[in-house]
Amino acid sequence: MTADDVNAPGTSAQREYERRKANDEARTRAKWGKLGGLAVALSDEKQSTKAWSTGAAGEAAVGARLDGVATESIRVMHDRRIPRSKANIDHIVVTPGGVWVIDTKRYAGKAPEKRVEGGIIRPRVELLIYRGGDKTKLVDGVLKQVAHVQDAVGEVPVFGVLCFVDSDWGFFADAFTVNGVHVVWPRKLASMIEKSVEPVIDVAVVAEQIAQRFVRA
Repeated sequence: MTADDVNAPGTSAQREYERRKANDEARTRAKWGKLGGLAVALSDEKQSTKAWSTGAAGEAAVGARLDGVATESIRVMHDRRIPRSKANIDHIVVTPGGVWVIDTKRYAGKAPEKRVEGGIIRPRVELLIYRGGDKTKLVDGVLKQVAHVQDAVGEVPVFGVLCFVDSDWGFFADAFTVNGVHVVWPRKLASMIEKSVEPVIDVAVVAEQIAQRFVRA
């Protein structure tokens, strides 16, 4: 894996934020003519635009934590493009025990939680709940990313992760899984990745496979 294969976390999200911000400002200037500059200065950013900046900052925070545990046996890659798609994977970490596919979400307030429904008469269903709302679609998104990476690396173990930045997990909180996807915070994620496991893969070979398939976004 060469230096060209490593890029800063949040790069594509920050780039999209800047593109949207420029477009928003151009539309405002066109609407207000000579007063366009003043209108831009007095206007609040659109929430849909600001969300990209917020996401980029979250990816950068998680990326910094992951870069802190990177070694020759723990390879860290950020912001990788899914082939034939406009979507990207925030972080991919290759360790001797397998590959971690990590999606970052910057959600403030109470930490997400797991809810289990059914299991006796109805089928058992695991849900990801945040502020009372069903966010299980976030888990589904990670599972799709995991499937793409699994296709690239064959029988190598691949673990899906949702990492929440800025959420209040509390002193006694612990990570959990929803439909096989780990739900964690940055420090816990780094600890899980560093945890010693029996080596089952050649880190250099698998990292190269991934870098070739998932190029920089």
